[in-house]
Amino acid sequence: MLQIIIFLALLGLGFGVGKHLEHKHFMSILQRERDLSHIVAFSAKRPPDTFRNQFLVQGSVVVSSDYFKQFLSAWRLFFGGRLKSYETLLERARREAILRMKQQAQSRHANAIFNVKLETSVISDQSGKNGAIGTVEILAYGTAGTLTQ
Repeated sequence: MLQIIIFLALLGLGFGVGKHLEHKHFMSILQRERDLSHIVAFSAKRPPDTFRNQFLVQGSVVVSSDYFKQFLSAWRLFFGGRLKSYETLLERARREAILRMKQQAQSRHANAIFNVKLETSVISDQSGKNGAIGTVEILAYGTAGTLTQ
């Protein structure tokens, strides 16, 4: 009985700490997105003729799920349904990779990024099964430069 109480207490602690850290990271992302909103990113392959000083930019992030997310996803996989905990994890990773790409563009005084692409690679699968996420890398890349008028 004591082991179950300890397990539930640690599970609750993990949930609380994880929720706090996730919220804190989302707030950081929102602030940095506001700060970098002057750099526009497009998926269009061909920039206009006024696009100058072109160079490649990229931003990557490696994320891993925590034990609480894995525990919840195991229940979800058993009963079926959306894996919302992984959706938020991957959303944060995509947004973070795009921000890192924009920061690299800003460091070279670019104001636009064209042909933006996102790639996802599974680095490890902690469960040993294909249904759960272990560690993934999200890579955002594109052609940065200056749009003139």
